[in-house]
Amino acid sequence: MEIPRRFCVCILAVFVIFLLSPTTVHSMIRHYKFNVVMTNTTKLCSSKPIVTVNGQFPGPTIVAREDDTVLIKVVNHVKYNVSIHWHGVRQLRTGWADGPAYITQCPIQPRQSYLYNFTLTGQRGTLWWHAHILWLRATVHGAIVILPKHGVPYPFPKPYKEKTIVLGEWWKSDVEQLINEATKDGTAPNASDAHTINGHTGPISNCPSQSLYGLPVRQGKTYMLRIINAALNEELFFKIAGHKLTVVEVDAVYTKPLRTDTILIAPGQTTNVLLTANANPGSKYMVAATTFMDAPISFDNVTATSTLHYIGHTVSSSKKTVLASLPQPNATLVATKFIRSLRSLNSQEYPAKVPTTVDHSLFFTVGLGANSCPSCKSGIRLVAGINNVTFTMPKTALLQAHYFNISHVFTDDFPAKPFNPYNYTAPVNQSVNAATMKGTKLYRLPFNATVQIILQNTAMILSENHPFHLHGFNFFEVGRGLGNFNPEKDPKRFNLVDPVERNTIGVPAGGWTAIRFIADNPGVWFMHCHLEIHTTWGLKMAFVVDNGHGPDQSLLPPPADLPKC
Repeated sequence: MEIPRRFCVCILAVFVIFLLSPTTVHSMIRHYKFNVVMTNTTKLCSSKPIVTVNGQFPGPTIVAREDDTVLIKVVNHVKYNVSIHWHGVRQLRTGWADGPAYITQCPIQPRQSYLYNFTLTGQRGTLWWHAHILWLRATVHGAIVILPKHGVPYPFPKPYKEKTIVLGEWWKSDVEQLINEATKDGTAPNASDAHTINGHTGPISNCPSQSLYGLPVRQGKTYMLRIINAALNEELFFKIAGHKLTVVEVDAVYTKPLRTDTILIAPGQTTNVLLTANANPGSKYMVAATTFMDAPISFDNVTATSTLHYIGHTVSSSKKTVLASLPQPNATLVATKFIRSLRSLNSQEYPAKVPTTVDHSLFFTVGLGANSCPSCKSGIRLVAGINNVTFTMPKTALLQAHYFNISHVFTDDFPAKPFNPYNYTAPVNQSVNAATMKGTKLYRLPFNATVQIILQNTAMILSENHPFHLHGFNFFEVGRGLGNFNPEKDPKRFNLVDPVERNTIGVPAGGWTAIRFIADNPGVWFMHCHLEIHTTWGLKMAFVVDNGHGPDQSLLPPPADLPKC
């Protein structure tokens, strides 16, 4: 029997409509291979070998869409143990792919490999990946670009083009040797020698021939810049001379549009901004990244520069680049105004699901300390801790110990509040004991518990900003302030309507930050300061989240190729 031609056309039309429908599932499996290798690199007029992925600095960009599955085979060709963290990826039930060494996996040893396998469930925006062992992330890092599902528009006008901007730090010396020597002496290592924009420092006084990154634009067009702070130890101001920026997303979560001329971005954070090319096309414009530091410590004060130029317009060689008016390094007011202005989009399509009740109310002091060290030059070792606990890294991965019930690896008695309360932000005299206790202590949470954490900065040794990152979850910053947190007054001012949602948040010097999240992801999840020196000193802890009911609320079994310690 012959099928009528009209019927065939109708069926074909319905099929095409189905394929083009925004609700149609188009998830894909994306394959990548990361070869971790040594690469000779020249910057600041000197050369050295660095650890890279596929010989690139910054490393390759992972591009996928919301709900895609990503398979990344990491092969270790260097002398160091390696692990890679996919910063900000929720890793729902796939903690084995999260990446922090000795937390969710043993590291990938030389000449070994590991296949990271995870799904980008319900996430879209800019995240990033980086090494999560030693200080290798200085050069082992790159962007993760998660596009919306097919047919789903941005909640803002579609940009003409998108560009990724990775900010970093550069040392002329060997970074691993630098931190090893500092650790041996119990002191802080030297600050970096320069900052970078997409791997370029731009010309600096002692190396004027250093190349710079160029940002070409077309007049009248709007671009989206995906900005990532991959620096190890410094928060950065970012600015483009003669142009305004509109923030539309942070940490892969949409925000209410925020128009500004300067953004602040801490290590670990990402920020998407819209840039409209509406300045005089006959000039070049400075793009700059410079340090924010309002604590009395040494820092890298070398500004990374690049230039924005207009395509199709010749700029006279005698015409100077329009310079950016940069904030002072200690411009606390500029930093605070920017942070306080961020709000979740909280639209019907992208609601801010802020927990309004709290099952576990935690109070974490975060700061530095000093322990006795007879072998150190000064007789003391600088340390850091949460609730006076300096975290000791285990020799067996915590997630394995949890899943297989291996004893004597960790305890689940991390303190919910300080053992001995004091005036946290007052200057501390020398008679106060700055010593910390050591331990591999975790805090246990039942599945789906609502959690509030007050992160209270302390003035022990000194008070400086601490950008805290929580693996496995996003959280809402419901409040922040200066001084000591007041449990009677401050919660009354919490924003439970449209607080910014992030995975990395700054705890201000001499102040506090309040966050809330739902523990809906079983596994072991690291929480730590994203200043690498503070993580090295012990400013970290972990949560163990128990399975819920049934397989959909339970941690998946480990993969067969999980690295061994």
